Amino acid sequence: MNKKDFGENFIWGVSTAAYQIEGAYLSDGKKTSIWDEFTSKPKKIYENQNGQVACDFYHRYKEDILLMKEMNITNYRFSISWSRIIPNGTGAINEAGIHFYNQVIDFCLESGITPWITLYHWDLPQALEDKGGWTSRTILEWFSEYTKVCAQRFGDRVKNWMVLNEPMVFTGAGYFLGVHAPGRTGLKNFLPAVHYATLCQALGGKILKSLIPNVNVGTTFSCSQITAHSDSDKDIRAAKRADTLINRLFIEPALGMGYPVEDLKVLKKLEKYQKPEDAENMVFDFDFIGIQNYTREVIRHSYGVPYLRAKIVPAEERNVPLTEMKWEVHPPSIRAMIAQFNSYKKVKKLIITENGAAFKDTVINGQVNDMERTQYFIDNLNQVNAAKKAGLEVSGYFAWSLTDNFEWAEGYRTRFGLVHVNYETQQRILKKSGIWFREFLKE
Repeated sequence: MNKKDFGENFIWGVSTAAYQIEGAYLSDGKKTSIWDEFTSKPKKIYENQNGQVACDFYHRYKEDILLMKEMNITNYRFSISWSRIIPNGTGAINEAGIHFYNQVIDFCLESGITPWITLYHWDLPQALEDKGGWTSRTILEWFSEYTKVCAQRFGDRVKNWMVLNEPMVFTGAGYFLGVHAPGRTGLKNFLPAVHYATLCQALGGKILKSLIPNVNVGTTFSCSQITAHSDSDKDIRAAKRADTLINRLFIEPALGMGYPVEDLKVLKKLEKYQKPEDAENMVFDFDFIGIQNYTREVIRHSYGVPYLRAKIVPAEERNVPLTEMKWEVHPPSIRAMIAQFNSYKKVKKLIITENGAAFKDTVINGQVNDMERTQYFIDNLNQVNAAKKAGLEVSGYFAWSLTDNFEWAEGYRTRFGLVHVNYETQQRILKKSGIWFREFLKE
C-alpha cells in the first residue's frame, strides 16, 4: 500500500476539536462552555482534570500547523469554539475570538494547508445551556445566528465545512447518560436534544449553502460495526436495535427517510417534539458525509436495559486486542462502515473524518516509538484501500488526532496524537506514527 493506491484526488488530513486543544478558556473575551462547567464538577473527569490549558493551541497554533506541514498533511479539520466568538451564545460578537480563527485560517493557507471547519464539536456556550441548551427549540435560532456569523466571517477563505460532530455522542452521553457535558440524564432530555440537533444539522447546511459561494458542506457521524454476540434471534434483534441507535438515528432523517422508528420503537416518542414542517426541515442534501470509526461493538440481548433491551459485551471480556480506551482493535470495522454508509443511495461522497487509537506512549531519548498506533493506522488504511478497490465510495481520510489532547471524561490519561505533548512544558515530539505519515504522504 502506498499513497498512489488511493488516487490523486484523495484527501489526507488530521482532525482536532477546540475544547480539546485550545486552552485559553477565559482569554480575550471568551466565556465558559458546558465543558468548562462540567469539568469543574468533582468526579466527572479522570483526576478532576480540565481543558483550561490543554495543548495551549491558542498561543501555539503556528508551531502545530508547521508540524502538520512537516508531516506533509495538506488538510486540517478543526472546530470553532462558539463561546469564543459569541460569548453569550447569542448577541454580541467577540472580535478577539474572530481574530484568532482568522489567524489560524490564514496561517494554514500560507502553509499550503486547506482548512476544514466543524461548526459544533460539543462545546455549547454555558449561557445557552442555562436557557435549555439542546433541549430547547430556541436552539434553532441560536444555531442559525452562530452559523451565519461563522459563514460571514470565515467563508471567504474556508470552503469546506462540517455542521455537527457526532450528534449521537453529544446527545447520548451528554443528555441521556450524563457522562459528558452538560451531564443531563433521561429520555426527557435525550429526545428533544436528538430532534433539535437533527433540525440544526439540516439548518446549518442550508445557511452555509446560502452564504458561501462554491461551498462544500458535510456533517459527521460516529459509527461502529455492530455484531451480534450469538446467532440467537434475541441477540440478532438486539444488535439491530443497537445499530439503529448508534449508526442510523441521525443520517436517515437528513436523507429524507425520517427517524428509524420501525426498528427502535422508543423513537416514536420523538413525535411529542415535532411540528408538521419538521419532516421537511430535517432533510438536507449534503455534499459529503463524514464517518468516524474506531472500533466495533458486540451486542447481546438484555432485559435489564430499558428501551434498547441490548447491551455491549465489553471488549475486555472477549480476549481481543485493546486500545487504552478499552476498545477492541478491529480494522475490518472501518471497511464495514464504509460499506454500510455506501448502501444509502443519496450519500454522494464519503470521507473518514476521524480514525485513530490511544496507546500508552513512552518518551525515550526524546523519541516516542508508538509502533502499535502506527500499525493501527496501516491496518485501517489497508481496509480503506480495500473498500476503494472494491468500488465503494470513499474520498478522504483524516487521522485523529494531530496532537495528544484533553480526551473528554478520560482527561489526559489517553493519548491519540501523532504528536506527543508534555502537558507541563508544552513540548511537542513527533511520534513514530507521525514520522510514518510524513514518509507515506511524501509526493
